[in-house]
Amino acid sequence: MTGRVTSVLEALTGTVDRVRGDLVAVSHEIHARPELAFEERFASALLADALAGHGFAVERRVADLDTAFVGRSGSGPLRVAVFAEYDALPGIGHACGHNIIAAAGLGAGLALASVADELGLTVEVYGTPAEESGGGKVLMLQRGAFDGVAYAGMVHPAPFDVVRTRTLALADLAIRFTGREAHASAAPWAGRNAGDAATVAQVALGLLRQHLEPGQQLHGIVSDGGTAPNVVPAASELLYYLRADDAESLERLAVRAGDCFAAGALAAGCTHEVGEVSPAYTELRSDGALAVAYRAAAVAIGREPVAPEFERLVPLGSTDMGNVSHAVPSIHPLIGLETDGAVTHQPEFTAAAATESADRAVRDGALALAAAFAAVAEDEDERARLLTGAGRRGSDGGGR
Repeated sequence: MTGRVTSVLEALTGTVDRVRGDLVAVSHEIHARPELAFEERFASALLADALAGHGFAVERRVADLDTAFVGRSGSGPLRVAVFAEYDALPGIGHACGHNIIAAAGLGAGLALASVADELGLTVEVYGTPAEESGGGKVLMLQRGAFDGVAYAGMVHPAPFDVVRTRTLALADLAIRFTGREAHASAAPWAGRNAGDAATVAQVALGLLRQHLEPGQQLHGIVSDGGTAPNVVPAASELLYYLRADDAESLERLAVRAGDCFAAGALAAGCTHEVGEVSPAYTELRSDGALAVAYRAAAVAIGREPVAPEFERLVPLGSTDMGNVSHAVPSIHPLIGLETDGAVTHQPEFTAAAATESADRAVRDGALALAAAFAAVAEDEDERARLLTGAGRRGSDGGGR
């Protein structure tokens, strides 16, 4: 490393370590008060207030979303965006560790702000609600919140470290079947059973599974199956996720799954409607230069990311960060913590997200992300590439 790069890394490390206690406190406070999509008022205010307390200019209710915000520091031409997620899961709280994401994002933003003048940066920390369901980042992207941003990133907790994370395109659907009530014993022939429509649709989906393309998945629940055993249900609802390696494959899967939903309705003499619960998520694209810089930073601070040749073998799920990554050069690495075999979306992962290992992930994630962003800003060729791309997106409306 050059002396200048070394001094920047030392400055970043010093800042993160000075605020480490505050970052851990933020992580634990958000973990202790889980909030669902678009309801993250405590977490949003906690993070926005923390940024304001460190001199960031904070704008709340960004993109007409009550729990979205952005804090800005610095005035350089290169705009860098750090994302903080903070929504939890129904019933099991922070089983995806978004409290860690939020605290690490706060730390990365504070660290980058300490070198913003030296590196010619404008540092922007975005609070992005409703990642688990609702597509907060998709809505913010569509409404122009990230126009002119040069590059963006965040870190996500997992049982292991991965630099170029693989995620799947996602459709989040609600399928409503409508029939007709009747007495289930006295006059069942007068009814049209919407519960049966849901059952037939799920049988068809189960049979479809053996014919799915590689990378395609579907899974769901019955969210409404009727009201009483002696009433033929006139309404039922399925909530289903469709996933695929990319958006094109997802479109093909949606056609096949749509036929299964229609078959259920037809067989039961019902009608049906398919609606989106949240905007579709696209697959994640990791920017090559950011990935190289992040891997170098992670290794330098003692992390051991999965080897590049094995990264494609590590599945994750889906994220609205995928949509951002198609519009803005981005990175979404996984930061590892000890989980005793638990995986995300398990109660055991919820418990692991507030341990000493999780606290280390907050510190290391903040530092590695900030160091990667700084390294790219220091590279003249990459800086020129990113500035050119940001200028183009800013002039043509970016993600709108």
